[in-house]
Amino acid sequence: MALDPTLLEIIVCPEDKGELVYLEAEQVLFNPRLRRTYPVRDDIPVLLIEEAAGLDDAEFDRLSALAAG
Repeated sequence: MALDPTLLEIIVCPEDKGELVYLEAEQVLFNPRLRRTYPVRDDIPVLLIEEAAGLDDAEFDRLSALAAG
């Protein structure tokens, strides 16, 4: 099940308050500005800064390509 589109319109990064990109196949919310992802577990976004995963260059490039479409 995908996240509710209405929810995706209102949630933001808890740190920089910017837009997040939902990558459904990866089950993450991607913040390209801070180069990190937030997990989505059981269709619930986990928007805790301490749960965010930092991205190395290769993973950042891969997720950026997915986000671009």
